[in-house]
Amino acid sequence: MRFWCGLPVLAIVATLTAANGAAAAPALPAAACSVAAALPPELADWARNASSKTIYAYGDDLGADWSPLGPARTALPLHKFESLRYGVAPERKPDVYKFGGMIPVAVKKAGRLIVALDAGAWIDLVRDGTVMKSVTHGHGPACSGIRKMVEFDVKPGRYQLQIVNAPAASIHAMAVLRD
Repeated sequence: MRFWCGLPVLAIVATLTAANGAAAAPALPAAACSVAAALPPELADWARNASSKTIYAYGDDLGADWSPLGPARTALPLHKFESLRYGVAPERKPDVYKFGGMIPVAVKKAGRLIVALDAGAWIDLVRDGTVMKSVTHGHGPACSGIRKMVEFDVKPGRYQLQIVNAPAASIHAMAVLRD
């Protein structure tokens, strides 16, 4: 008799568990982009691939022989926190489990510099030992692959881009002056 009484209770518990599980299930991922995003003219070179290297210890890294980050989507290898020595303390405290690096940025004329990344990471733009204040930040166009964009008002000269707390050992970045 207990057996028969227990079955309805088990059925109700199973039904409630299934209903709650279905309600608590994570949402399905958004559909993949079927068409590449139409990029504004200043970001058009995001479709052009390049590669470079990043600096892990500040020193002669602003020398003319070090290739600066440019307007193409550039693959950059990053370094573990313990091997990094930033020239200026980053505005965001580095996470020991994340990655970073530095790369120069050459600016030929005054204007608005856009720095774009394909992953979330903190960036500082440094000139003459001072961190530049960003003017605006946001995301790139949907389906563009640009995860983060930060803009700075700049004058001609050589800057240092410090990447901090990137989630992986590589990142794609570009630096382009808006016309």
